[in-house]
Amino acid sequence: MQATLLHHTPLTVCSNAIRTCWQSFDKSDNGGEKDRELIDRVGNKFKHASTLEHLSYNFFIGGISRACLQELARHRMTSLSVKSTRYTLKEIKESREVDYAKFLVFTGNDMVDDASKTALDNLQKILQNGTSNDIAKYCLPESYKTELTWSINARSLQNFLHLRSSKDALWEIRDLANAVYATLPEDHKYLFVDCMK
Repeated sequence: MQATLLHHTPLTVCSNAIRTCWQSFDKSDNGGEKDRELIDRVGNKFKHASTLEHLSYNFFIGGISRACLQELARHRMTSLSVKSTRYTLKEIKESREVDYAKFLVFTGNDMVDDASKTALDNLQKILQNGTSNDIAKYCLPESYKTELTWSINARSLQNFLHLRSSKDALWEIRDLANAVYATLPEDHKYLFVDCMK
């Protein structure tokens, strides 16, 4: 699994948005401790969390399963651009021998992992038999790896990290939540540290 932060909004955008409400620009320290404390106080302590929506984060996420992608898609205040199976199944069709580790996320359960391998073998046969990618993709195993670009605002990211870093979350999305948190800029982490389980 890979989580890479591609871009993020500077904290000054959020503090400026908050200061717009009270016209308190003269109290700003241009993203310093006063502005950071203001963001935490208004956004977290006073629960005016809509102000946190001015902060956004863009990530590249690779090597997660389609099962994890399905869990990720439940977070509606995000944007996802996902690797297309319509155009990329040729990787499997044209492989002489399927490299299971390249295409599948393994669970550690031999029965489940063997079933995923069998499903991938069957998919390859179906593709090589001339079935279109649009039809063949219906037999993709949930463990099939995918990648995406994911955009999320700070308020929604707090919710995501709170729910998905929990021990009750699917192990793979819990790993993703921890990986996403680890990639955040150090000066932003204070907004999310209480969300981590």
